[in-house]
Amino acid sequence: MAKFTGKNKKETPGLNMGSMSDIIFMLLFFFMTITTMRESSLYVTIKVPKATEVVKLEKKSLVSYINVGTPMQGEMQRKYGTESRIQLNDAIMEVSDIPLFVETEINQRVEADRPFVTMSIKADKDTKMGLISDIKQELRNSGAFKIFYNAAKGERK
Repeated sequence: MAKFTGKNKKETPGLNMGSMSDIIFMLLFFFMTITTMRESSLYVTIKVPKATEVVKLEKKSLVSYINVGTPMQGEMQRKYGTESRIQLNDAIMEVSDIPLFVETEINQRVEADRPFVTMSIKADKDTKMGLISDIKQELRNSGAFKIFYNAAKGERK
């Protein structure tokens, strides 16, 4: 009888990594398409008022947001108090800072889109109308005549 010796050891074949790159790129494209980028963090509390006549914006890329409300609980309230404040991008600002904000927002856009830039006021329902009027006046003085007010759809009484 013949003896079998272990001299011809067989090695395990390596893993085929050809399809691994396909899987990685599929996952990358999937997450890129479903992810939305947040433009700025919210530092004020906003309870949006209800409205009966609500219109959806067509081009959200041409909208610049002005958030108005009470500062968030904690550090923001200790720093800015409990009165309504204005948030422009990622900073709490004053009404006098609105013209510079409008100018920078318009200049960031392409020349053809500049006339269509809309300023959106997203205000808390408990914000005093005097502050909203001051904001509107500064927007008018800055040449921003397209103003949009954020509201949630409500029922007609």
